[in-house]
Amino acid sequence: MAGPPGPKPLVAVGQVTSTPDKELNFAACAALVREAARRGACLVFLPEGFDYIGRDPAETLSLAEGLDGDLMGRYARLARDCGVWLSLGGFHERGRDWAATQRIYNCHALLDPAGRVVAAYRKTHLCDVELEGRVTMKESGFTNRGTEIVPPVSTPAGKLGLSICYDLRFPEISLALRRAGAEILTYPSAFTVTTGSAHWEVLLRARAIESQCYVVAAAQTGRNHEGRASYGHTLVVDPWGTVVAQRGEGPGLCYAEIDLEYLQRVRREIPVQEHRRPDLYGTVGLPATP
Repeated sequence: MAGPPGPKPLVAVGQVTSTPDKELNFAACAALVREAARRGACLVFLPEGFDYIGRDPAETLSLAEGLDGDLMGRYARLARDCGVWLSLGGFHERGRDWAATQRIYNCHALLDPAGRVVAAYRKTHLCDVELEGRVTMKESGFTNRGTEIVPPVSTPAGKLGLSICYDLRFPEISLALRRAGAEILTYPSAFTVTTGSAHWEVLLRARAIESQCYVVAAAQTGRNHEGRASYGHTLVVDPWGTVVAQRGEGPGLCYAEIDLEYLQRVRREIPVQEHRRPDLYGTVGLPATP
């Protein structure tokens, strides 16, 4: 006879208030990672801009580093010391083309407990928005677009699909990751208060429901500097669309167990992946193929 089921993997999701001070940011993030490791989390998620949030494009560019730089080396040592996986979403990366372009990448790096970078996704959808009198952002002014979706990575919590913040508004990427085997989708973010209060939770729950994946969203919170405030409300959504863990405002952690047996049950009971019609999508107004 089979024995009782083992414990479900525990993930920890961090919420921070990054500033232009990289040292203070690292100290705050490292403290959260160590706390999560003490609580038994196998995978710790940090938000977009965990390294810093600059006051303007010039400062943002001046503070950027490569994946082989000092800051990522410190996070690699932290992963090894704590024995955890780290989802570092939204690292300001000076890529190999920095000398030629003088532009950076918004890079979601995944580290294993040996401190190795096992995946690096570079944000493919850049946030250029103009909400008159409320929000102005032009990420494309100093950031290169990524050129590929990274295959999901097997972790102790499940197969993890990587995205970043504004990617949340594009269901195509979540469905592509689901087709590639993802069980957890992650959207490390720095939503503004205006867009977050309107769209944050409903979009995350929608991505979970349509993909039948867990969705994990670490967030920036509070005043990052005199010109910027972030929404917060870090959360985890299960494959049914239920919010199973959440923080409101202020730095800290929330925790969630990942139940892959439950995920498989949801997928069996409503098999939307089998019901999809890829023969039709993208063909509106064109004659059907015999």
